[in-house]
Amino acid sequence: MAAQFFNRIGQMGLGVALLGGVVNSALYNVDGGHRAVIFDRFTGIKENVVGEGTHFFIPWVQRPIIFDIRSQPRNVPVITGSKDLQNVNITLRILYRPIPDELPKIYTILGQDYDERVLPSIAPEVLKAVVAQFDAGELITQREMVSQRVSQELTVRAKQFGFILDDISLTHLTFGREFTQAVEMKQVAQQEAEKARFVVEKAEQQKLASIISAEGDAAAADLLAKSFGEAGDGLVELRRIEAAEDIAYQLSRSRGVAYLPSGQSTLLNLPSTLAQ
Repeated sequence: MAAQFFNRIGQMGLGVALLGGVVNSALYNVDGGHRAVIFDRFTGIKENVVGEGTHFFIPWVQRPIIFDIRSQPRNVPVITGSKDLQNVNITLRILYRPIPDELPKIYTILGQDYDERVLPSIAPEVLKAVVAQFDAGELITQREMVSQRVSQELTVRAKQFGFILDDISLTHLTFGREFTQAVEMKQVAQQEAEKARFVVEKAEQQKLASIISAEGDAAAADLLAKSFGEAGDGLVELRRIEAAEDIAYQLSRSRGVAYLPSGQSTLLNLPSTLAQ
């Protein structure tokens, strides 16, 4: 009896294990930020999109295909030409995600690697079309406008394939060697022009200062001539007295002079005596 009981227990345990294995093989999980589409061997891709959680499927007959619907980054480098035929190297950074309701269509037409098939194709196409409308200088000065136009046109193109572009930006923008050298030469020429303009302005200021100084000297000469004309010999006599007083002061401070004759006539005649 005991042996039969244990045999039944073993059979029941084996049955439960087999049932658990079957049930476990018929379950699949959809994590957060993901969606699933079901491929059926008899009917193909089902139109219903499966949300997050644990779900049943028929083993061997059905197969769940998981998609990540969170935003993902991708860099697309492009070499193109500007309106003035300058080579331009641009890197486009894109944040993209699939539209959940479009996942059955995306898998049917493009597969799970839809981003590898679509973005490297439509991004260069749109970028080249937009960049060709701007000169090299405008690409620098109007970079925000270029980015907006690329974003608008690329968003429309991506929506046709069933996914959304959350953000588009130009992260890298360089030009060919010839254009870079031309810009450097232009900067040097501008610096030389500024230097030459400074030299010219400095010369003009010096010239103006010389003219003002000459005009001042002429005005002073006119005033002196006018004073001489009005005062006559009196002004000359005054300057002579001032000069004599200065000479007397200097002689009084000299160690070689022991006696200085007094008297106005002697002091006034001193310069003529020294001259003899």
